[in-house]
Amino acid sequence: MYRTMTCITVLGAGMMGSALCVPLVDRGHEVRLVGTHLDGAIVKSLQESGVHPKLSYELPRGIRAYPVEELEQAMQGAEVIGVGVSSPGVRWAAEKLASYARRDVPISMITKGLEWGGAELALLPDVLRDGLGQPGIEPVAIAGPCIAGELARRVETCVVVTSRNPSAAERIAKLFSTPYYHLWPSADVAGVEACAALKNAYAMGMAFAQGLHEKSGGAPGSVAMHNYESAVFAQSVREMQRIVELLGGSPDSAVGMAGVGDLDVTCNGGRTGRFGRLLVLGLGRDEAVRRMQGATLECLDILAVMRKALPALESQGRLRDDELPLLRHMAEVALDDAPIDMPFSRFFG
Repeated sequence: MYRTMTCITVLGAGMMGSALCVPLVDRGHEVRLVGTHLDGAIVKSLQESGVHPKLSYELPRGIRAYPVEELEQAMQGAEVIGVGVSSPGVRWAAEKLASYARRDVPISMITKGLEWGGAELALLPDVLRDGLGQPGIEPVAIAGPCIAGELARRVETCVVVTSRNPSAAERIAKLFSTPYYHLWPSADVAGVEACAALKNAYAMGMAFAQGLHEKSGGAPGSVAMHNYESAVFAQSVREMQRIVELLGGSPDSAVGMAGVGDLDVTCNGGRTGRFGRLLVLGLGRDEAVRRMQGATLECLDILAVMRKALPALESQGRLRDDELPLLRHMAEVALDDAPIDMPFSRFFG
């Protein structure tokens, strides 16, 4: 066991924010988990029984849960801040945390997504930094293949940690690592963050194969629609590399843990894959969302952001209108309830 070293406050008691607290407690830290205004039932359950209702699992009692109304109390003496809200909540989190942000208090975030500002795609660590309004603070982003339910159960997990402040990233990696939670540094902030966001959309597209097979009466097995799925996987990686280039990152990140690693885990165990399957079964977006029972669907957020960005990127001459055919089709299916007609003839061009 490690000795208690650091007081860490995490804002956001959803599945991933809460799961992150498990290695932190195991590392010997004092851990405070603050729910957002949407997490009231979760906080109450954690306080009463220690069970996280969405993870369906009892978390270590060393995690002290607070409602958002007690944020000030939870922030007293905090030496590290964690952000575990969904992507639409990043600006809200920045507003809540601005008065507590200091250059000597590292801020880590597990939130994944991109934001369109009208002229450029923005990375969420930069959005959080700007919202905090404190010079010299560069958030540390954690990305990569991590199912929250597995991390909470202490399954071996490897992730990427990146920041525009390398020393802050190194500090977070040392503070958060355990024998089962491994953090690998990367200097490619743009590449890691773009892939972390985009894999949610592409995992939804890969799940179309499973849904189509099921819809046709097929059963899981070695003969299904794996050929279809593999082609979509390969095109997904190519398109992630292209978008990473647009953001000034390294295409190599798309073939690392933040790209193909996270894409694989999201397809096999993530909620985004389940959502894509429901779309294929003909439920339509609204009914599929309802069937997900309140699960956060970052795929819809990133597809909406990219749909806004594409025309501007084309008008700037940075992107051709025949590029990213898979992304464009997924947006039509998920946002417009268009029928699935995978544009294979436009792949790999």
